[in-house]
Order: sequence, then structure tokens, then C-alpha cells
Amino acid sequence: MLCAAAGGAHALMPRQQAPAYKATAVVGEAFQRVDSESMKGSWQVLFFYPFDFTFVCPTEIVAFSNAVDDFAAINTKVVAVSTDSKFTHLQWVRTPRDQGGLGPVKLPLIADVSKDISRAYGMLVEDPEDELYGAALRGVFIIDPQGTIRSITVNDEAVGRSVDEAMRIVKGFQYADEHGEGCPANWQPGAKTIVPDPDASKKFFGEWSKEV
Repeated sequence: MLCAAAGGAHALMPRQQAPAYKATAVVGEAFQRVDSESMKGSWQVLFFYPFDFTFVCPTEIVAFSNAVDDFAAINTKVVAVSTDSKFTHLQWVRTPRDQGGLGPVKLPLIADVSKDISRAYGMLVEDPEDELYGAALRGVFIIDPQGTIRSITVNDEAVGRSVDEAMRIVKGFQYADEHGEGCPANWQPGAKTIVPDPDASKKFFGEWSKEV
């Protein structure tokens, strides 16, 4: 079950409400229902990937899985989505990594067999002539505790995502929301931020530009 995406057929953008979803996921080695409503109150990194039993995809999932506890420490849940079935997900998790499997992971793998979630988020490849037809692109949606999309990034098939960058973006928005200040290019936690004031920001930029 799925609610319509904000803006109807238009592409999703930051500041819009994320489409609601309910789906079956593989959690550990069990089938479990997951839904967007249960994510409210937490930040969410919702990432889409093309296929199980492929090449780049398992590196991303394992990297995000290894960082699940770090994300949890900043009130953030990580969820993966592909259009594979729950049975394919389960077999992938049960297959050892040295035999081409994913092995155990610490995040839910949503089975979007209806393709409704991938379509609602604009990640579904719907061109029958495309070799990824019916699969999802490598999209990452960072969603805040109110269910609002704050960041969207999408990669083509060949290049995996950066877990460190996803973490940086979440921490940046959390800081900005709490302090009302902006985070400059390449900002890292603990670095200087920008006060939204003409004089203060001019002073900041003058100092910042000498350091880059």
C-alpha cells in the first residue's frame, strides 16, 4: 500500500513530504512488515539499489549495515529498497559473502515487488529498452522526523554511494535545524557554520575563503 507522491506525477524534491509506504522486508532472516509511519520521530536514510546478487550493490549495503549503530546514535534509521522479492532477499542474506551472497546485515531490505515504492520515489527505470528496466536507480533520500525530504541524490548504476557523505548530510541538517545556521561546502561536524546575517556571513566567507 502506498500514498501518492507529493506533487502527483512531478519529480520529488527536498521540502516535500516523502511518499508513505508499507511493505515486507527481510530483517535478519525473517520477513517483517515495515512502514514509513514507524519511522516518524527519527531521521531516515532510505536508499534504493538495482538488484540482489550483483556487484556494486552488496558493497553499499554492507557499508551502510556496518554504520547502522553510528546512524542510530544520531537518531537515524537506515532502510534499503529494491524490486527483488522477499525470497530473493532472504536467499541473498543466507548466502555467504565468499560464495557471492550478501551475508547477514543489520538493516531492513524492502521487497518492492509491486514497484510502487520505487515508482513513487521516482527511482523506477520504466524504459523497456533500458537494461535496468523494472529496477530502481541508486537513490538516497534523507528524510527528517516529520517525514519531510531534506536531501535527494541519485547515481547511475556503475558508482556506489558514500556512507560518510550520507552521515555528513544528516548531521548537517540536524545541526542547522537546532542552531538555525548554515553548513558551508565540505562542512564536517565541529567546523564553523554560517549565521544567516549579511554582516556575519560576509565575515565568515572572508575567513573561510582563505582556508580553502
